[in-house]
Amino acid sequence: MTDHVRIETAQGIMSIRFNRPEKKNALTQAMYAAAADAMMAAAEDNAVRALLIAGTDDCFTAGNDLQDFLNNPPQGESSPVTRFLNALVRTQKPLVAAVEGVAVGIGTTMLLHCDLVYAGENARLQLPFVNLALVPEAGSSRLLPEMLGHRRAAELLMLGDMFDARRAVELGIVNATCPDGNAYAHAYERAQALAAKPPEALRLTKELMKRGQREMVRDQMQVESALFAERLASPEAREAMLAFMERRKPDFSRFN
Repeated sequence: MTDHVRIETAQGIMSIRFNRPEKKNALTQAMYAAAADAMMAAAEDNAVRALLIAGTDDCFTAGNDLQDFLNNPPQGESSPVTRFLNALVRTQKPLVAAVEGVAVGIGTTMLLHCDLVYAGENARLQLPFVNLALVPEAGSSRLLPEMLGHRRAAELLMLGDMFDARRAVELGIVNATCPDGNAYAHAYERAQALAAKPPEALRLTKELMKRGQREMVRDQMQVESALFAERLASPEAREAMLAFMERRKPDFSRFN
């Protein structure tokens, strides 16, 4: 476990909160491991009726901690990142998210696996994988085109620009916006409503909606993960990440 992930279970809800505000909740391998362990424990705990993922009051997550990611690249199905992604796909219990501030990279792709998502009015989302010379992850390269159609998915994944909470609602990534600072309270209230429902009926309803999708998403994640690992070692990614850490514009002009 890590102090950077706060886990609490009360009133039938397991709350998993990223808590590394000094780094905008950038996710390390230890944070992924703690979140994955919590979700797997929730799957076996009948007292947990719903899960709620959130960050701090002013930030969801800035995505992966690049230095930690480069020092400890994910390797295989047992890696903390893969275990967390698999837990998102496999969970049969309702999954709710509360988003404040920035939700970058995995901060946005994990929302695609949630059943309900609520965001502060000034939340900002981004899928900057191509900007970092990487490829999408968490099955987003399959889920987004299916949700949005190719052109709108391409706008998000290929341009990699930041978009606001209102746009996220229009796209169907977020259910609704809340006044800033109120997303967690509203999401918790919605999680309570789910926790009060008959659990087997709720599980079966989610299973019917996800029927046929889980295997497709897991297959896509395996392809994404292999390409992602290749890209991490590429000269393009090295230039992109050095530029990011050096706070300069990357130069891709020498690459074909």
